[in-house]
Amino acid sequence: MNDIKGQPRDRSTRPTLRTIAELSGLAVTTVSRALGDAPDISAETKKKVREIADSVGYTPNRAGVRLRTGRTNVIALVLEPEPDGLNMSPRMIASIAQALAGTPYHLVMTPEMPNRTPLDAVRYIVETRSADAVIINKIQPEDPRVEYLRRQNFPFVTHGRTVWADDHAYFDYDNRAFGRVAVETLARHGRSNLLLLAPPQDQNYARDMIDGAVEAAGELGLSLTLAQEMTSDSSEAEIRRGLARSLEAHPELDALISSNPNGTMVATAAIEATGRVIGEDFDVFSKETIPFLKLFRPQILTLVEDIQKAGTFLAKAAIHEVAMQGGDHMQMLDRPENGAETS
Repeated sequence: MNDIKGQPRDRSTRPTLRTIAELSGLAVTTVSRALGDAPDISAETKKKVREIADSVGYTPNRAGVRLRTGRTNVIALVLEPEPDGLNMSPRMIASIAQALAGTPYHLVMTPEMPNRTPLDAVRYIVETRSADAVIINKIQPEDPRVEYLRRQNFPFVTHGRTVWADDHAYFDYDNRAFGRVAVETLARHGRSNLLLLAPPQDQNYARDMIDGAVEAAGELGLSLTLAQEMTSDSSEAEIRRGLARSLEAHPELDALISSNPNGTMVATAAIEATGRVIGEDFDVFSKETIPFLKLFRPQILTLVEDIQKAGTFLAKAAIHEVAMQGGDHMQMLDRPENGAETS
């Protein structure tokens, strides 16, 4: 069988950088740098080298790459296992993987294990040097993982911001703006007694969402109640019980703000079980990452968080952190009102 330029190749041997160099007429070092996406190699040369590499079935010997460069060409995404298919994790994974396609990097999932702390998974990656950079989410204001990674000078990017956000790479959705938009939208629909089903308050985005909603409610003269003994991440049974108690204790409530579709669907069922009708005597406003809720109940008011944008940015920022350790950090704040603010 012939390859590019009509040259026969023995399929029993594994193609190497030298194989690509011979077929392309380029030096081995040029081929290596082109496959590594070196900035001083032209896009045309990179395209030519990649096409030849694909045609001969070349895959880098990762052990050799690590010996030569000290790098693994791995980006690790650390996520808490979530069995519910409506959460953002599957779309986040897909968008990061898609953004890494065509680069030297590939994505490895590292789950946070039961009965272990979130820091344990990150510490394992750093201590074993099993990745070149790590992406983490569910960020706390003073997140111990971020504190550890900064001390270790290990490349990382966060989906969310910490109190040290000025000094590290991140992508964040402006949840303070989401809280404001939710309250303002419900006010335009004539609602005045709102219940907020917020995320767990140990996470930074929950505090931002609450602050934005409280500020907007105060400015508009609306009543805002924060749901107690439950969050948008609580179990179905906890949300059903909590909503029933809240609606019994506060019959004047006429709207709900929810931070994710899972909590919204359960809450909607609990609200309807009291005889209230969504869109008539009660409104629901929810954030979602998949345009799904209007198929469930067309009357639900929604705002979509673009997870594709988040995953793409996180992947690029992770690669940037590896290449530019100690340099400027990529940061993006995605605003639901006015698009994205980048720096």
